[in-house]
Order: sequence, then structure tokens, then C-alpha cells
Amino acid sequence: MKGLILKNAYYDAPVYAHQCTRIKEELEKLGIAADVRANDFFPASLDGDVHAKTGYDFCVFLDKDKYVGEMLERAGMRLFNSAAAVAACDDKMLTAIRLSGIGVPMPRTLPGLLCYTPSAEIKPRAAAKVAELGFPVVVKTAHGSMGKGVFRADDEEQLLALMEKVKCSPHLFQEYIAESAGRDLRVIVVGGRVLGGMERVSDGDFRSNIGAGGSGRPYPVGADVAAMCVKIADALGLDFCGIDLLFGRRGMLLCEVNSNAFFKEFESVTGVNVAAAYARHIADTMAKEAAPD
Repeated sequence: MKGLILKNAYYDAPVYAHQCTRIKEELEKLGIAADVRANDFFPASLDGDVHAKTGYDFCVFLDKDKYVGEMLERAGMRLFNSAAAVAACDDKMLTAIRLSGIGVPMPRTLPGLLCYTPSAEIKPRAAAKVAELGFPVVVKTAHGSMGKGVFRADDEEQLLALMEKVKCSPHLFQEYIAESAGRDLRVIVVGGRVLGGMERVSDGDFRSNIGAGGSGRPYPVGADVAAMCVKIADALGLDFCGIDLLFGRRGMLLCEVNSNAFFKEFESVTGVNVAAAYARHIADTMAKEAAPD
């Protein structure tokens, strides 16, 4: 059995390289060969039918390209995570919609009104409706990671400026959870099992992302929170994910779900071998799916 660890050709941050290397190492410990390759070798093509590069039994899909993921699956390759799961997590508004109605607490949220004309003016009634969420209010682009595209408006003037800034990109507006300012909880789930939790704390920034300067420390995950995280991963069809939770007055609230969550800091802080757990899940899943009925 051989696996493809597929990464984005245009993103080369050290933490990303670490992710690829660690998964490859742990797969090889299990006797599974794996190649780390960037997506610019074009693993799939289309000519009326979809064709994938031969020689790989599965793909650890460490990219967000919905077209490539969909094509690889059409060609019969097993993806970890699936194209649909990655697409749902890559769009923060879509994530919230998919998880609605299943008992997952979230901040109050409004979808952004996508503008197709850069010269169009923001409607005062739209800003007034967003202001009903209260100030401060969080403005997020629907796509983005490591805290990028996440802003806070402290008053109407700042809100109007941010609405202008993001109006031509998919975005959303969200209730600000003051109790969680500068801190959140990252929970890693692999194969329907919670591996542990890491509290992320930022000094002087309402965002707590490690990539935005935050730091991590181990945090015990209670049974209720663990059950909620497993429910979230299951609802989105995720083999692996990092779930970010906010500390609310009445309990934890979902912030977002990351299908390709970086785990270097998590492994360092918690001592949990995330890559080994992911590799074992991949091996077990492939063996189970290959077994005759």
C-alpha cells in the first residue's frame, strides 16, 4: 500500500512542512510507503473523464483545493479528509450551516451580503442589522486560517469600514464572546476519538491563533465537550480535525473547524503523538474498507 501526502505548491511555511513530514514518518513506521508531493504535479486531469496519477492507494489531502479533491475522489482514490469535508470546513459560514440543528452551541451569526460591484455603497439598514449583534462585533472572511481575515469592530464607524473592506469576499458577522477574548480551546479529533485539548492564549490580541502570536498550554477536555467535538467531526465526515471552541458564560461555543489543523504546537504542549494516531487511523480505515463483506 502506498499513500500520497498532497500539499499546496504555493505555501511553504515550516509548520506546514512539519505536518507533511510527521505524517509520512508515522505512516512509514506502520510499513506504509508515502510520498510528499506538491499539487503542481497535477495529480488529476480531465478530458471528458477524470484520471488520477497511478501508484497511490490513498491521499492525505493537506490542501483546500476543492477541484483537485473532487477529481481524485471521482477517479476512485480514498481521501483523508474527503473533498466534501474539506470544502465544508474551508468555508466558515458553510461550517456553521452544516452544524446547525444538531445541538452545537455557537455565537449568533449573520451571513455577509456579498457585493459584486466594488463601487457599490454599504446599505445603512444592513449595518444597522449587524449592529444588533452588539458591539464589539466580529467580522470574518469565510475563508482564511491562522487568524487572517478575522476582525473586530468596536463601534459603528469601524463596522462600516470593515463591511467596506470585505464586501466583495464571502464573509460573516458574529457575536463577540468577551469571556473568550484572547483565548480559546483547540481540540484534536482523529477517527472519532478526542486526543486532547490545548488552550491557546494571546497577549493583547482578541484572536488566540498560534500563527498570530498566541501560545499553547495543555487543557483537560471534559466528557461533555469531548462528546460535542466527536459529534461535530462526525457531522462533517472528518477523519481528522482541529476544533476551536470559545469560552462562553454558559459553556463552550463553537468557533470554527479546521480540516487540516496544524499540530506541531499541540504535540509539543500536550505530549500527544497526533501524527501517529492519524497514521494508525488511515491504516485501519484502509484495511477495513479493503476487507470483503
